[in-house]
Amino acid sequence: MSYDLAVWEGVQPGDDGEGGVVYERLYEEYMEGEERVPTPSILAYAEALAERWAVMTEGRSSGWGSLLDDASGPMIYLTMPDGLAGKLSAEAARLADRHGLVCYDPQSEHLRPVHDD
Repeated sequence: MSYDLAVWEGVQPGDDGEGGVVYERLYEEYMEGEERVPTPSILAYAEALAERWAVMTEGRSSGWGSLLDDASGPMIYLTMPDGLAGKLSAEAARLADRHGLVCYDPQSEHLRPVHDD
């Protein structure tokens, strides 16, 4: 099993419903459509996330493979191992916020808020 998150550039949606609409549109255009070069913001986010992942998992960076394999244009789709999803998804949401990106959980259909623990 895995846990998925979608992260994208854009204005923070006002609520989960709006987030779902934006997610569906972007996923269809960028993940199911023609692959595009990731934007500089997505590249910077993926780099920062890969660094954090390596620290949090003591170098086991192979859990996600290449993050950029699932990045296209202004969107990246993250699939993480279920056993590590709690900590990793929280860090992914924090980093998205720091990079001015939107983080959305497509399984529960909720925007992923940042929790400072």
